[in-house]
Amino acid sequence: MITAAQMRAARALLGIDQRQLAELAGVSVPTIQRMEASPDVVRGNVDSLMRLLAALSEAGIEVINEGAVSPDGGRGVRLKTKRSESGAPGLPGRGTGPRS
Repeated sequence: MITAAQMRAARALLGIDQRQLAELAGVSVPTIQRMEASPDVVRGNVDSLMRLLAALSEAGIEVINEGAVSPDGGRGVRLKTKRSESGAPGLPGRGTGPRS
């Protein structure tokens, strides 16, 4: 499960907009907009939700669900610890060096 707030936070961590997330997930921009407009847990086509979660995971996002092992047990997102310097496929590099 993922909430609309987690989706927006994941995009912010990746530095991408709704269009870019739609491209990564293989869904339409209106689908992303509807998902992010959900009041809490994202509702939608199961295939679209699975594509979204897979794309976020591939991009280096870990979705933290309610009650997961964490100091406060709340929901959230974080970047995975093992990511390549060049970033995820289709995303700009996340290295700390100068950009060319």
